[in-house]
Amino acid sequence: MDLELKDKVAVVTGGSVGIGLAIARGLAAEGVHLALCAREGRRHATEANTISADFGVNVLDVAVDVTNSEDLGAFVAAIESKFGGADILINNAGTGSEETILEADDDRWQYYWDLHVMAAVRLARALAPGMIKRGGGVVLNNASICATQPLYYEPIYNTTKAALVMFSKCLANELIPHNIRVNTVNPGLVRTPDWYKTATIITQDMEQTAEEFLQGIADQYAPIKRFASPEEIADFFVFLCSARASYSVGSTYYVDGGWLNVVT
Repeated sequence: MDLELKDKVAVVTGGSVGIGLAIARGLAAEGVHLALCAREGRRHATEANTISADFGVNVLDVAVDVTNSEDLGAFVAAIESKFGGADILINNAGTGSEETILEADDDRWQYYWDLHVMAAVRLARALAPGMIKRGGGVVLNNASICATQPLYYEPIYNTTKAALVMFSKCLANELIPHNIRVNTVNPGLVRTPDWYKTATIITQDMEQTAEEFLQGIADQYAPIKRFASPEEIADFFVFLCSARASYSVGSTYYVDGGWLNVVT
């Protein structure tokens, strides 16, 4: 199946690890040139060089804290300088939280708001005008099943991801007259380094191994009884970027192994 993505330019935030890295590699395999950003500069540069060597595409990598508006402005300027704009924006940067509402202070709420919501707002606002000039484009926001089905220990994550879903819907309505398709993906359990790190910490003083802990999570929550690989989630993102998904607009897609317990 020809996805008609060759020589497009895609921006991927959080592109050095996990889902973001898998998306970057999936797009590069289709001949897409990339603008990647992440906070950890050394690892990010290594992955960018590997992608360029493996797939023969141009890769711009910039160390960026997406919660910082000045960093984002510099990133957009670098994209304009190297590529003259972008055809695809994937707002992927994010991380889980752990707190209670009564104990979390304003700074913690603000950090996750900037990370999960305002970064997407700022990049869409900066890059969409160029997409309009290029004849259209795609914006995909990586939210979470927790936007609909919250986990008890991360109320800030749940709240900000829910806000990201609503932002996506509003943006989709605003941009579709300009041939820019906006959609959201809500993954379930995905085997990222963060999950393994969490499992390792939790099981330090337990007889249970990290692998056994993760399998227990999968058995408890996912009817499919396993975590997704980042590549499985990335494949869905790559499809939504393509002309083969041309009628997909303003939707939220759950890629969760059957975990969602309601009909939406």
